[in-house]
Amino acid sequence: MAKNTSLYFRIVEGRSLPAKDVSGTSDPYCIVKVDNEVVARTATVWKNLNPFWGEEYTLHLPMGFHSLSFLVMDEDTIGHDDVIGKIMLSKEAIGSQVKGLDSWMNLTRVDPDEEVQGEIHLSLELLKDAKKSSLRCQVIEARDLAPRDISGTSDPFGRVIFNNHSAETSIIKKTRFPHWRETLELELDAEELSDEGTVIVEVWDWDMVGKNDFLGKVEIPFACMHKTPLLEGWFRLLPLGNNEADAGGKLGALRLKVRLVEDRILPSMYYQPLIELLVESVISPAEVEDSSSLTMLEEVTTVESRQDVAMTLVKIYLGQGLVVPFLDYLNTREVNHTTDPNTLFRSNSLASKAMEQFMKAVGMLYLHEVLKPIINRIFDERKYIELDPCKIDLNRTRRISFKSGVSEAEVRDYSVEMLQTYLTSIIESIVNSVDQCPSVMRVAFKQLHKRVEEQFTEPENEDVKYLAISGFFFLRFFAPAILTPKLFQLRDQHADTRTSRTLLLLAKALQSVGNLGLQLGHGKEQWMAPLHPIILHSVASVKDFLDKLIDIDHDIVSSVPQRAVFMPSVTVKEGYLHKHKAEGPQLLSRFAFKKRYFWLTSETLSYAKTSDWQVRSSIPIQRVCAVERVDENAFQQQNVMQVITQDNDGKLNTMYIQCKNVNELNQWLSAIRKASIYNERMLPSFHPGVHRSGKWTCCLQAGRAVTGCSRTHSAVTLGDWSDPLDPDVETQMIYKQLLQGRDKLRKKYLEMEEADQTSTNKEKRINPDFHPDGAECNTQPIKPGRSVAARLLVVIEDLEQAHATFQLREKEDATRVILNP
Repeated sequence: MAKNTSLYFRIVEGRSLPAKDVSGTSDPYCIVKVDNEVVARTATVWKNLNPFWGEEYTLHLPMGFHSLSFLVMDEDTIGHDDVIGKIMLSKEAIGSQVKGLDSWMNLTRVDPDEEVQGEIHLSLELLKDAKKSSLRCQVIEARDLAPRDISGTSDPFGRVIFNNHSAETSIIKKTRFPHWRETLELELDAEELSDEGTVIVEVWDWDMVGKNDFLGKVEIPFACMHKTPLLEGWFRLLPLGNNEADAGGKLGALRLKVRLVEDRILPSMYYQPLIELLVESVISPAEVEDSSSLTMLEEVTTVESRQDVAMTLVKIYLGQGLVVPFLDYLNTREVNHTTDPNTLFRSNSLASKAMEQFMKAVGMLYLHEVLKPIINRIFDERKYIELDPCKIDLNRTRRISFKSGVSEAEVRDYSVEMLQTYLTSIIESIVNSVDQCPSVMRVAFKQLHKRVEEQFTEPENEDVKYLAISGFFFLRFFAPAILTPKLFQLRDQHADTRTSRTLLLLAKALQSVGNLGLQLGHGKEQWMAPLHPIILHSVASVKDFLDKLIDIDHDIVSSVPQRAVFMPSVTVKEGYLHKHKAEGPQLLSRFAFKKRYFWLTSETLSYAKTSDWQVRSSIPIQRVCAVERVDENAFQQQNVMQVITQDNDGKLNTMYIQCKNVNELNQWLSAIRKASIYNERMLPSFHPGVHRSGKWTCCLQAGRAVTGCSRTHSAVTLGDWSDPLDPDVETQMIYKQLLQGRDKLRKKYLEMEEADQTSTNKEKRINPDFHPDGAECNTQPIKPGRSVAARLLVVIEDLEQAHATFQLREKEDATRVILNP
């Protein structure tokens, strides 16, 4: 039974941060670390002590984790960035909140003695004979120690302490992955054998000048040595334990949302009955109004979890090649239950959420292709644009004319002109994108158009069939992407105040276009009136676009592979990076990396000199056996990763790739790991350094082929719209939702069924039309859906029993390991 750990966190905003710059403000951003490894960096919010980020991440951690840290930094253009403060959450603290954490938390000071990381490999043995007793400690090696020197390394040595006895290893210079293999022995007095003390192993960074830096410690109760005379393994290094108070909020606070989900994933065969019930709901529904496993799932889904459930269902039906029938089923129920067309799909129902998540899952590359050029232009031009007379600030305008000053009227006229230009470009890009839109999206919209047209046949509802599609297409897909481009990965940074206002005005205008201009003039924002003519003028082209969009043969959509959202030929990620081959000449670091354009699909990682270069070098994804970060001191460069591949002869080859920032590094790491996650020959360990001058820069070992000194993290990925499908994980999530609502389903369906069954039995005794051979007349039939409910509850109970059985086996296996080490 596999283990799946997912960590969801959202960095909402900060407040009352201290000023770090001479201007009396700060330029804050957040770094997120899992067990001291950087996994995310927010955008910088310039000149703001109460920044809003609104950035959220999902991290998949198959190996688990110990702590999650948020460091707030002040970005400086010259010199090192300043540390403002930190929030550290243990896995236990996060896991103890079933619904997750959602609160303001005060920042604490960053204590270097608390910033430890890494593990140490030890062997401890208690030796006793008639003459003497001793504690023998073999300090074998350590990995991933914190860098304490400006070179990005440390000079570590180990120290073993028990009572008043201590011994030290030798110092190994310039490494975070020391190999000592030294045996230290402490002679003990007879009375010390019964002592309830603690054996402490510390790791320090030796400094020639000043005091040594603490790197971490391990504490082992001496009582363990009596129970297990020989104790060996990897131990996580712990901080010194001098946690400071939070300074009473003097360092400011962060508002965070954090949730931990840990699941045991059963083998696929156990989820098949639930998959069959879900499939049955959409391929053979007797009547739309009948209850099904899908409608029962919606009944027990909370408002908070509806988006997650919708995304999971979209992935499940994508994997089954049934995403269009699934959406059609939900949309048909939604349309049939709506009497007022003005409220159609306006709620956050499962149908609405499923359509939103479906568009993100299959249409994000399409959205990028349509919007990215115009979004980049808006960011680059950074115009001052404002229509609201209450917000026009003449001091913030750039010179619009050659006059000595600019009036409010001139600002409004210029703003209208620029907004019309931008809006025209956006609308033209959208209405000319019919052929770019994924076929599966077009077919889904065609089905939606058909259901709405069938339900609302009155002449006054002629536009409802267009509004249903444009409500999703414009209001829930394109407009939000224009409003916050970073959250849709259109930009690496949030917009500044000026650009953000332009994007907001354009998003409002595009929403009006999506509403076909029907609500113009009815709102409070009458200052948007100068844009009304272009909005009304666009309605005809938008309707024509929607007619062309749904003009597609239903059969053109082929079934989607179960393990991928996108077809192999689709590029999941691309962009300029800098590459360096390990087998090449030993150039100086600044010459070692060559700029190349990279493309990643589910089959290959390719690169060429430019994006339009015809000849490409390609690496088959199936040959990838590790994708890992590289230590900064290896090339004296930041944000470098390595892709290790294996050729047909079993030889390992390494390509080093440098990214422009830590976010881009994490995105490429995650994307290549996802593409190669099912490869069979993944390496268990790797070298985070490079082999130079006859030795590895990380662990200082000599042989190029020597076993790696650090364990790989190839399964650690960032969750996003391009995730490959994993039917077992997705079905487990649906099972958990159903398990939480089991009592509600049992009460609503089975108890009613039992009552009806009792009533039927009475009728059998008194009804003369009942025939002994099983035929019956004039009896009340069982209401639709109750037999489905019974089957669904059986499936839930079977899965619950399977989980209990596997957990019991795990406990038994763990007990055997303890008894027979």
